Amino acid sequence: MTVLHETPPAAPSGTPSGTPSGTPSGTPSEGPPGEDTAPRWTPVCAYTDLLPERGVCALVGRHQIALFRTFDGELFAIGNHDPFSGAQVLSRGIVGTHGGSPVVISPMHRQAFSLATGACLDDPAVAVPTYPVRLAGGAVEVSAP
Repeated sequence: MTVLHETPPAAPSGTPSGTPSGTPSGTPSEGPPGEDTAPRWTPVCAYTDLLPERGVCALVGRHQIALFRTFDGELFAIGNHDPFSGAQVLSRGIVGTHGGSPVVISPMHRQAFSLATGACLDDPAVAVPTYPVRLAGGAVEVSAP
């Protein structure tokens, strides 16, 4: 597997080659009027490096991000920090589904987190951050603040 590493975000200069047209997933962060609010995408690995139903961790900026590829090929990116144990371990969790939606079960205390929303299914008051993720020319890219 290719080693996942931090890549400084490039200044936006239009649509990178190989990027599918249309609006990328996720919502760009909002800033003051006139400030560039386009998401900055960081390539983290090749799509083929992600094994279905297995997580990996990537450092994007100062954020540890857990990346997942489901059996049907969907990509998800959530924070790697388990809010119950305080450990950076969600990328090592067990991937499955709950009510037809993809989840990861923390390896520490077994709480389930939605890969789509970050919400904890065991404690609705707790959630982990989710990040926009996309496939661009065979590379998995994540946008983190």
